[in-house]
Amino acid sequence: MNILQLSNRLGYPPKDGGAIGIYNYTKAYHDLGHDVTVLAMNTKKHFYSLSQLPDSYKSLAKINAINVDSSVSVLGALMNLFSTESYHISRFISKDYDEELKALLQNKEYDIVHLDGLHLSPYVETIRQHSKAKVAMRAHNVEYMIWERVAMNGSIWPKSAYLKLLAKRLKKYEAQRLNVYDMLVAITPEDSKIFKEDGCNIPVTVCPAGLDLDQYKVDKTKIESMSLFHLGALDWVPNQQGIKWFLSEVWPKVNSKFPELKFYIAGRNMPKNLLNMNLQNVEVVGEVESAIDFMNSKSIMLVPLLSGSGMRIKIIEGLALEKSIVTTSIGAEGINYEDGKNLLIANNPDEFVTQIERLIADREMVNDLGANARKLIENEYSNFKLVESLVEEYKKMIV
Repeated sequence: MNILQLSNRLGYPPKDGGAIGIYNYTKAYHDLGHDVTVLAMNTKKHFYSLSQLPDSYKSLAKINAINVDSSVSVLGALMNLFSTESYHISRFISKDYDEELKALLQNKEYDIVHLDGLHLSPYVETIRQHSKAKVAMRAHNVEYMIWERVAMNGSIWPKSAYLKLLAKRLKKYEAQRLNVYDMLVAITPEDSKIFKEDGCNIPVTVCPAGLDLDQYKVDKTKIESMSLFHLGALDWVPNQQGIKWFLSEVWPKVNSKFPELKFYIAGRNMPKNLLNMNLQNVEVVGEVESAIDFMNSKSIMLVPLLSGSGMRIKIIEGLALEKSIVTTSIGAEGINYEDGKNLLIANNPDEFVTQIERLIADREMVNDLGANARKLIENEYSNFKLVESLVEEYKKMIV
């Protein structure tokens, strides 16, 4: 099949969850023998020079990228108050991107146009006008749910009021667009259920986030015993919110019980308030060269998410590397886990302290959790197998 993959960022470098998801689909489509063309937005937030793309990535697909300024600005946010549009979506509407999309569609016949996320939905009408391809929208999350949860957790007025307005507009837009595609690809069964409840009448299939397991080699030779760590993009609001909550509500209790225990915080685009903080035994690492090497060097992974939707790829990566993971129910959404077997759930400060204490006291539990975590990923989250199954659903559409 000829597949055109549209995304709001390049899939390279595949360092964070968003880029990893995009990259993994490109690679899986290629490895399955399909002809892949990518049209990505190259935004200021995730800008990457096309001249620096490695041949290994360029060999997977024909890579096209258009510079798009999707930056959040105070003026843009204020102006949006006098509009009925969703600010989350309007920032990704680009005339240049639309023109490049038209050119690609006019120059080649595609069987499938893969939209990587809701931000690409405004371009469906252009696809319909210039192509007979079937449109599959891969929903990374139920987007509005993220912002509803963010607004409910820790935001004060007037910020909370503005976030609620954004969530309301985004929910309206997301619902209006549910049936403009030919297929909706949900990342979790929970998301699929919500889409149907919100009025989705087109075919919905579930395709979880997966990994290329050959890239995830477990190495325990340099591990810092009983160290805690968090790894995630710190320009993503749910991650910021979760870390702020953990440092305020949980870490003082953990540090009091275990004064020698260290907590490492790593991730790109670290906010200044985190970079400049000075908490006992908390080390702010910032962006790391290799997420795999960093995770292999630490023991216990903490993911204190209070908001979000979809799946957390960093948790999937941690499971693949046999990490002992403590996260919230929201953090573990979409993963077919068993609490106490593959990872540990904690939804309040005392539960986090208890679960960390259990892991520190029981080395056998740490080893068992890690072994079961890896088995779960091997059995259920192979990216190649997941996308292979999805392609079979595509074939049914284009018969």
